[in-house]
Amino acid sequence: MPICNMFDIQNYTSFIAAILVFQAVPGAGTIAILDATARDGRSAGMAAVLGTLAGDCVFMLAAAAGLVALLQAQPLAFQGLQWFGAAYLCWLGVQLLRSQPGGAGAEPARAQTAGVYLRRAFMVSLTNPKVILFFVAFFPLFLKPGASGTTLALMMLHVTVLSLAYQAALVLVGNLVAVRLKAFPGARRLATRMAVAALIALGGRLAAGIR
Repeated sequence: MPICNMFDIQNYTSFIAAILVFQAVPGAGTIAILDATARDGRSAGMAAVLGTLAGDCVFMLAAAAGLVALLQAQPLAFQGLQWFGAAYLCWLGVQLLRSQPGGAGAEPARAQTAGVYLRRAFMVSLTNPKVILFFVAFFPLFLKPGASGTTLALMMLHVTVLSLAYQAALVLVGNLVAVRLKAFPGARRLATRMAVAALIALGGRLAAGIR
């Protein structure tokens, strides 16, 4: 019996495609992973990957427990989370801007620990209301009527494994690019400024969409 039928996952191919599309769309988590990789290499990038996965797991568990639906029923609480998420993205962008080297003769920035990158990526994931809404809407689309808790657990495992594979590949590619850019300080500063602009723009867009 196919595994998708055994565990009551309907539209299995679409389920896998939706996960991959969700990962491929650039967002704050992608920026956090690439920035960590560019600054301190593969270990920092993988720490950021674990942070984003941990944030996703929190939301998947919350969606499964119905806590997110309860939060959506309280508009003020949900708006508060949205404003906090927007402010955090902007704050993170400012911090990245302040931490970049000032010029060609400037002293290299001190390496951060893996734990710093893990916590930063976790917070980026945890303060993104769009991730909440994705998981709330995502699982019911592929659950057959009367599906057991095993089905939901298997779906969460699919999301985690595919996300890990995609984001690990992102770290490897990002590290290769970062190594090549080390000889070009101007290019590294430009990349940092682009990451700063993207984070602040994401925060601004999130704030503009709050109703």
